[in-house]
Order: sequence, then structure tokens, then C-alpha cells
Amino acid sequence: MREAATARTLPYKRSGIRLTAIRFRHLTSSNVFLFAAALVILFIAACAVVPSWIAPYSPTEMLTDSIMQPPSAAHLFGTDYFGRDIFSVVVYGSRDSLFIGFASVLVGGLAGGAIGALSGYAGGWIDAVLMRFNDILMTIPGILLALAIAGALGKSLFNIVLAVAIASIPGYARIMRSQIMSIKGRTFIQASQVAGASPFHIFWKHVLPNSLSPLLVMATIGIGTSILTGSGLSFLGLGVLKEVPDWGTLLSQGRGYLTVAWWICTFPGLAITMFVLAVNMIGDRLRDQLDPKKSAR
Repeated sequence: MREAATARTLPYKRSGIRLTAIRFRHLTSSNVFLFAAALVILFIAACAVVPSWIAPYSPTEMLTDSIMQPPSAAHLFGTDYFGRDIFSVVVYGSRDSLFIGFASVLVGGLAGGAIGALSGYAGGWIDAVLMRFNDILMTIPGILLALAIAGALGKSLFNIVLAVAIASIPGYARIMRSQIMSIKGRTFIQASQVAGASPFHIFWKHVLPNSLSPLLVMATIGIGTSILTGSGLSFLGLGVLKEVPDWGTLLSQGRGYLTVAWWICTFPGLAITMFVLAVNMIGDRLRDQLDPKKSAR
């Protein structure tokens, strides 16, 4: 009787272990990394919004007795050549870095989306003129175009945002144009035209809402690219010289001490890397969710 009871309960135990293993494997393969990326983004966003709640020191406080100290319990990221706590400076510097990323994506996405929508929906000579000008801009690498614009406009946070935004416009315009041209030739658009709807109504109610998904995905991934470009401009000396530098300026200031104090520029670089990687992971998942071909499987 005991053996029969064991035989009856054994399959249930095995199936329970098997289901738990399947869930665990599914969790580690996708959701854990996505959750970690979301935590990184939320933490860095909190650093930008409420830095005084996170930073243990003031970013301008110079501890003369702790100059060039390596990472320790008192200073998680060490101190720099002024005695400033690197962790506190990185926390406060996230504000300008994130502002450059989000503001440039907002400006570039709106401008590029508007150009692409007008070009794709109007067609004709408007499409030809706008796209030829867009093709000229696309022949120039984005970082070089942003570098030229920022160098011509001068050192200013607004100028860096404008330079990064202008450099990103061609990509947004091309994506939006192709999506508009794909949507406006579909059957439900032709049905609206036959029903007597005005071109503006068709565009606003049918074409535009169905064309925003690729632009949203590109804007999400573009936040990381914009932060990289903005940090590159600051690293090259085109950033704003402030009491609290952004991540790119921190990299530029610490590169001369790399052999004697590696932590000065290592941790700002890790902050950029982690945020860009986290944003790209969120963007990839968002692309998979908004892709009708993958969602239909």
C-alpha cells in the first residue's frame, strides 16, 4: 500500500518541480533583465529629480583631507582631485545628462516626425524637396553633424540639445515617411476617401495614430543615443562649464588622471553605459510588443 501511494504521488511531485523549473527559466531569460533595466532607469531618474535624497555629500563640497581617495565605505566612488565625492557628483550630474537626452529626443522626434508625415502624406514635389534635403543630412554622421552645429552655436546647454536634436531629425523623418506611405495605401484609408472624408480628417484620425508606433520605439532607443552624443560633445569640450558637470564633462576632466585615479572617469562612464543599455533593452521590448507580426504569432 505504501509503494502504491508513493507511485501515485510521485508524478505530481515531478510535474510540480518541472513547472517550477520552467517558470524559473522563463523568468531568468527575459523578465529579470527587463526588471533590472527598469530599476536602473528609475534609479537614475530619481537621481536627476531628487539628487539630495540620494547623494551623501554636496557636489561642490571639497574635502581637502580626502583628495584622490579610492572607493571606500565613506566614498563609494572615491574622490577626485578637488576632494569631491565622485558618487555625489555623478548623482547631481545626471540631471543635465538626462535633460540633454530627453529634450533632444522630444525636439528631434517632433520635428522629424512632422517632416516625415508631411512628406509621406503630401507626396509630389513636397516629398521630393524634403527628402532630398533629408538625404543630404543623412550622408553626414550624426556625431559630426552635432559637433559642427554645437561648435558653430557655442557652449550652452540649449545649444547642445539643439545640436543633438537636429542631428537626429533625418532618422525620425525617414521612419515616419515610410510608415505614412505604408498606411495611406491600405484599404480602410481608401474606404474613408470613398465615404467623403476630408484629407485632414483621414490623416488625423486614421493615418497618424497608426503610424506612431515605430516613431515611439525609435524615440525610446534614441534617448540612449542622444545621451551618448551629448556626453561626447561635453567630452570634447563643447559642454557647459558648471559647478556640477554632466557625465561627459566628468569623463573629460578625469581622463588625465586615469593612470593614478581610475575611478574619477570610470564611474561616470559606467553610469552612461548602464543607462544606455537599460534604455535599449526597454526599447527592444517595446518594439517586440508593438510589432504586429510578432504579436500575431
